[in-house]
Amino acid sequence: MESPVPDEPRGARKKLGLAAVVLGVLVVLGGAFFFLRRGGGVGDPSLANEARVNVLRLCGDVQSFRDEHGVFLAAGPVPREVPRGGEPLPFEPDDHLKQLGFNPGEHVHYQYQVVVQETPLGEAEVTCIARGDLDGDGQVSVFSVTLDANGMTSPVKVERETE
Repeated sequence: MESPVPDEPRGARKKLGLAAVVLGVLVVLGGAFFFLRRGGGVGDPSLANEARVNVLRLCGDVQSFRDEHGVFLAAGPVPREVPRGGEPLPFEPDDHLKQLGFNPGEHVHYQYQVVVQETPLGEAEVTCIARGDLDGDGQVSVFSVTLDANGMTSPVKVERETE
């Protein structure tokens, strides 16, 4: 024989419902706070993937050119001005970017450049750079990858990702 389960008091259900509502509001407010701290949606963090992918691709193109021609090739910056406010600019490669075969698409949210420098040991070192100002505040995001004389690339270094 089953023992009857007593009905839950009505007040307990109301308290539980109120607690759920308060918890939901706190979660929403916490999410809004995090969102605003990350830039309030002005600088779209998803666009940072464009820079991450393209600086790695650019360094790959630089290394391929070196493998074929025996030299590193400096290039850019293209576009001439850093894109601002998240608005894409047409990508019209300079002669060196064309020789490298770098083509990130018709429009870009970042400026791309290849800098070739000599290390203290006299070896060439390449830095592939993407710069952008997604939120239009004048502070520039910088994504860079270093390629050494042995063809080894560094991880993507990021400064001010959502700027």
